Amino acid sequence: MNQMNQQYPDQPGQQQQPTPAGVYAPPPPRKKSTGAKVGIGCGGAFGALVLIGIIAAVAGGGDAEPQADKPGKAATAPAKGQARGDAKPAEAEPKGKPEAAHKSPADQFKAFVAKNGSANEKAAIGHVTKVQGADEQNDILDSVDIHTDFTGGMLGPHQSEGKLIASVFADWKHSKNGLVTIYDAKGEILSNGNF
Repeated sequence: MNQMNQQYPDQPGQQQQPTPAGVYAPPPPRKKSTGAKVGIGCGGAFGALVLIGIIAAVAGGGDAEPQADKPGKAATAPAKGQARGDAKPAEAEPKGKPEAAHKSPADQFKAFVAKNGSANEKAAIGHVTKVQGADEQNDILDSVDIHTDFTGGMLGPHQSEGKLIASVFADWKHSKNGLVTIYDAKGEILSNGNF
């Protein structure tokens, strides 16, 4: 009975009066251990580092090349016999570059499948309406969205075509850490895959 009535001292080396018989004395509250404090601190620090990394990736995703070095449209001097107002703009791209540089990513993707795809792949790609993010890759976190005119979402009848589009996209573009997501006409996810 003496063991039940004994209270624990608040501080080391300090004795307390024993509890009278028949009165229950709850044990003193437990303090957080050092391990829990360190664990919480490390978790918060890790979360802050991840957040800083994401912000840096988004902010630093721009092109580091100065604008002056990029070719642009510039007016050429008029040839003899032409009036000064008849100057013709120079070509934006040097001759010899492929025409694909002027096409949208969706058109480039469709051209790749038209050249290299099977009949089923060509039929599925015919439903692609828009490709976003295919021209901006950094191999850290590449995300591409492909919009189609299919309906029904993941559980609809066109899920297999969505997977086929994701597979063909992986043949076209390669990334160390890429995710392609296929959407239906209403913006619902149809399928996704790595590329």
